Amino acid sequence: MENNKIFTITFTKQNGESVTRKAKWTDKCREFVANAGHKCLTFLDLDATDRYGKDQYRMATDKITTWSIK
Repeated sequence: MENNKIFTITFTKQNGESVTRKAKWTDKCREFVANAGHKCLTFLDLDATDRYGKDQYRMATDKITTWSIK
C-alpha cells in the first residue's frame, strides 16, 4: 500500500463485534503473518486519532473473519 493512502477498514474484534474505521497507511504500518499463523494488519486509526489528539495505531487480524479494505 502507498504511504499516506486513506482507506476504510472493516474487521471483527476478539469479542465478535464488527468495526469499521477510517484509516491511513504510514511508514509505521505493516501487514504480516503472526507466529500463530493468522494475518495481521497494523494501521493508523484516524477516528481514534481525532478523538485522542495523537496518533492511534490499531491492529486487525483475520482470526475470526478476514478484514476488508475499501
